[in-house]
Amino acid sequence: MTDSTTTTQTGADVSGYSFEKAVAELESIVQRLERGDVALDESIAIYERGEALKKHCEKLLTAAENRIEKIRLDRSGNPTGVEPLDAE
Repeated sequence: MTDSTTTTQTGADVSGYSFEKAVAELESIVQRLERGDVALDESIAIYERGEALKKHCEKLLTAAENRIEKIRLDRSGNPTGVEPLDAE
């Protein structure tokens, strides 16, 4: 019993995936592995695919975090500029 979307995409490059698409596929992989109805060889292949998707998601999250800025306010509450979110 195979899931054709995962099977055909096992070796596909994930670098062009949106965060949402990568997470959706990763959730599908986790569900399949948790059910335990996948052959050992296929389990290993989709686990590796899951690792690639996880790393891609982490990369996208890090990039998003780096773009987020905190608005600086003066003493009266007026915006004066921006700074990195985690500047300390």
